[in-house]
Amino acid sequence: MEQKLIVDGKRIDGRTFDQLRPMEARAGILKNADGSGYFRLGRTIAIAGIFGPRQVHPRHMEEAEAAILKCRYNMASFSTTERNRPGPSRRSKEISKVIREALMPVLFLEEFPKSAIDLHVEILQADASTRCAGINAASIALADAGIPMRDLIASCSVGVVEGQIMLDIAGKEDTEGDVDLPIAYYPKRDLITLLQMDGMVTREQLKQLLELAKKGAMQVYEAQRQALRSKYLEE
Repeated sequence: MEQKLIVDGKRIDGRTFDQLRPMEARAGILKNADGSGYFRLGRTIAIAGIFGPRQVHPRHMEEAEAAILKCRYNMASFSTTERNRPGPSRRSKEISKVIREALMPVLFLEEFPKSAIDLHVEILQADASTRCAGINAASIALADAGIPMRDLIASCSVGVVEGQIMLDIAGKEDTEGDVDLPIAYYPKRDLITLLQMDGMVTREQLKQLLELAKKGAMQVYEAQRQALRSKYLEE
């Protein structure tokens, strides 16, 4: 029998429609990186490491007036119930690109001309919204590395499941829901730096989805800020 995704007005994991999964954010978790971040959203876990600024190789790729941000997103082979094939895939290349573009508006890359900054995002466990968790971990890592930033970027997903608008799509809501819409949010300027959508919605639904996504992203933003504060208070 087909499993219903909404039972007695609640989702199958017990959350309300506007509730995020439990979050955990940490900074400075990798000793060998110049900066690092960890972000968990329910059972989805991402870590990110920053290496650089460093010299560009090959040298002809360098830019005279700003650093190059290189992003590599990867899902560990053990991150899902079915073993992922090692190495870059079309999907990982696409997500690497969107993570980079989501973060670019807040970075002062002109502070590091003729250099490169490497961002590595690794998904250790996947239960939907992996690009959101990756962006959140990456934003923490960049700040931890001391890369000048206008603000942090916070990310979460929204969607439509059985006709109901929901925050933070997870599990079967991702595979069996009607719409999945991840965003990345730049709070200080009220800008969305990433918006992708799988499915169709009305104009009014889109407005409601974006309002809910921003509220969710602000909760993520506070968790990121607290993670950075905690690290430096400990030191």
